[in-house]
Amino acid sequence: MSSFAVVGTGALGGFYGGLLARSGREVHFLMRSDASFVKTHGLRIDSKLGDFHLPQVNVYDNVHEMPKCDNIILALKSTQNHLLAQLLPPLLHERSIVLVLQNGLHVEQSALDIVGPGCVAGGCCFLCSNKVGPGHIRHLDYGKILMGPYQGLGDTETGPTMSRLNALQQEMIDAGIDCHTTESLTLARWRKLMWNIPFNGLSVILNSSTNKIMGHPASRALAESIIREVRQTACDCGHSIEPEFVQFMMDHTDEMVPYDSSMRLDFLAGRPIEVESIYGNALRSADRANVDAPILRTLYRQLTFLADNRASTAI
Repeated sequence: MSSFAVVGTGALGGFYGGLLARSGREVHFLMRSDASFVKTHGLRIDSKLGDFHLPQVNVYDNVHEMPKCDNIILALKSTQNHLLAQLLPPLLHERSIVLVLQNGLHVEQSALDIVGPGCVAGGCCFLCSNKVGPGHIRHLDYGKILMGPYQGLGDTETGPTMSRLNALQQEMIDAGIDCHTTESLTLARWRKLMWNIPFNGLSVILNSSTNKIMGHPASRALAESIIREVRQTACDCGHSIEPEFVQFMMDHTDEMVPYDSSMRLDFLAGRPIEVESIYGNALRSADRANVDAPILRTLYRQLTFLADNRASTAI
């Protein structure tokens, strides 16, 4: 079994890292404010897969005290990627894989710029999970990871081989994680954006959870229009997505438990929101391909204003 470092132990890192640790794997958690609490009280996961408590986990608040690991799971929000130059190098050895589990498009580029080609992968997480207290994660629904090698903005760099990712996938499956691999990470990212772009943004702009957005005819129609534009933008950028996937995303959201997006929770708490990784990077990809995306551009401008205004007033 290989070793894991979890950088960012919030709703996502705490859930997946907790499952890996419960399965007996060597897992090292980098935390900030929760480190002292978790050292004393452990990590608690309330999950539809079964609640569990890990009374003793390897917790650090200083990356330089952590061992080098085979797999580094990057579970920080992309708004903290400016810290990666400090956080990643101490954890790496010559065979390490960096798995970037963040929302958005080309979010892996920040890690690639630091660690170089051959070891950066990305993962799309389909997960409803919230951090509800220090060292306390509540998993509401789903949990799938779809991961693949990252090849850079120009699709020219070399990511980890599929055999290495398949071995990592098997370790995650053995730990109870619904994990899959793909050779087309950018396509997987665009498909995930068909949910993230409408529902993260609308949850902030309309100040509503997913069930309220889907429950009103006007907001429901708006969400569907955004999903259709994101699909068309992806296709125009060279990533084919079947038209039927629009209705799948609508049906999928109808079936979800009522959920506050991570972007809305961050916004309400006065934390930075992932405007650039989800909207800005998608828009820049569209611009590089000379693709018009008017709704996406409107959302980006609205959320940029709201993010800047929130940042200027939050204490």
